[in-house]
Amino acid sequence: MNTKLIAKNPTAYHNYNIEDKLEAGIVLTGTEIKSIRNGKVNLKDSYANIKNGEVFIYGMHISPYEHGNIFNKNPLRDRKLLLNKKEINKLIGLIKQKGYTLIPISLYFKGSLVKLELGIGKGKKLYDKRQDIAKKEAERQIARNFKANLYN
Repeated sequence: MNTKLIAKNPTAYHNYNIEDKLEAGIVLTGTEIKSIRNGKVNLKDSYANIKNGEVFIYGMHISPYEHGNIFNKNPLRDRKLLLNKKEINKLIGLIKQKGYTLIPISLYFKGSLVKLELGIGKGKKLYDKRQDIAKKEAERQIARNFKANLYN
């Protein structure tokens, strides 16, 4: 099936060590789908959590559809994620015991369905973030030097 990326969470890999990923469906209304098709969605401050045996995503902003009038929903409303019971039980065990958190990584179309890639990870400490930044900067410098040597 063809996939088309709609939105990515820019802070997911910066703030968290993602150890596992899973794909989840999402419950949306008609005007939200139209807004998503226009690319008006933001995952930056969103997170997922488990409540009453169901997984919900909080803080995902879907802008109201321009022509939706009374059918538009609250842009920041909680949205239910569609996972099977086995996956939910696995997530409950990880979150309770090991202190993991659920982070939305990306939102994409898979065929005509909207899917959310959910990451399971732990938050990074400040020194971890600094190490990652230093590593990326070193890789950039190596690439620059290689490119400069290639043309000389």
